[in-house]
Amino acid sequence: MIDKINALRAELAALAANGEGADVEALRIKYLSKKGAISALMNDFRNVAAEQKRELGQALNELKNFATDTINSLREAAEAGRAKADVPDLTRTAAPVALGTRHPLSLVREQIIDIFRRLGFTIAEGPEIEDDWHVFESLNFAADHPARDMQDTFFIGRNPDVLLRTHTSSVQTRVMTSQKPPIRIICPGRVYRNEAISARAHCFFHQLEALYVDHNVTFADLRQTLLYFAREMFGPQTEIRLRPSYFPFTEPSAEMDISCNLCGGKGCSFCKGTGWVEILGCGMVDPNVLEACGIDSKEYTGFALGMGIERITNLKYQVKDLRMFSENDVRFLEEFTAAK
Repeated sequence: MIDKINALRAELAALAANGEGADVEALRIKYLSKKGAISALMNDFRNVAAEQKRELGQALNELKNFATDTINSLREAAEAGRAKADVPDLTRTAAPVALGTRHPLSLVREQIIDIFRRLGFTIAEGPEIEDDWHVFESLNFAADHPARDMQDTFFIGRNPDVLLRTHTSSVQTRVMTSQKPPIRIICPGRVYRNEAISARAHCFFHQLEALYVDHNVTFADLRQTLLYFAREMFGPQTEIRLRPSYFPFTEPSAEMDISCNLCGGKGCSFCKGTGWVEILGCGMVDPNVLEACGIDSKEYTGFALGMGIERITNLKYQVKDLRMFSENDVRFLEEFTAAK
């Protein structure tokens, strides 16, 4: 009989260790019911010799208590599992929601940043609400400079000295006034201009500008940086050309075109048959800007460049309407699922 008691105890011990998910009621009936295994041993106990009753009785009681504790533990574990499964996730919406995707402007912005990081540039950021000195005056815009008419500005209240920045060049002046050369930064951010919203223009958009100031920085350094960027962004076959232009804060200044990435420079409707597409402005930092920011223009030179992220995104994904970038139309955003 002691062998049967030990065998049942071993079975119960195995259940305690590996009984997760077991049918607890079926186990209770098997071991603890009136017709169960332990009751059968109790019936056999009547036929045990008197000198063995004390030892076997104690063993039977211990077996019954162990069986009861084991079944109760399994029942509590099963009930806890059911309760956890029944509790609804209150953070979920009523209907299933598909995973989101990166915004195309974010995708292109990170790609541009990664290219310039490989060239040793670091990110600099500044406020979107700025003062006139950082946005205009320090960048060689005199109070009556006609170049101010090129940028329709949002002023804050009636104070002509407080405005929404029209370009991220204000970040460059903040860095130049607080940091000594060498300076090698990129300034991504949102800018604002008082323009009518259409498929080709918006009252806010995103820019990324780059600035490099050090000893003996030349226009050749600028051109090589631009060529590297263009080929990393649009493919190794891309060619660039620089056309003379004018910006108050650079001299000499240039507009940069790339060979059309749709027709390979042969001419198409996208590039208007020229084979070239304009993507950014650039130039050597004007000595007046360096001096205004406390940098000796006789000792240091530098170059700057700036591009619209929407413009680069249009070239990369052929998005023809700028308004689509800010309307948050899920159908539009889902087109970039594979571009994550």
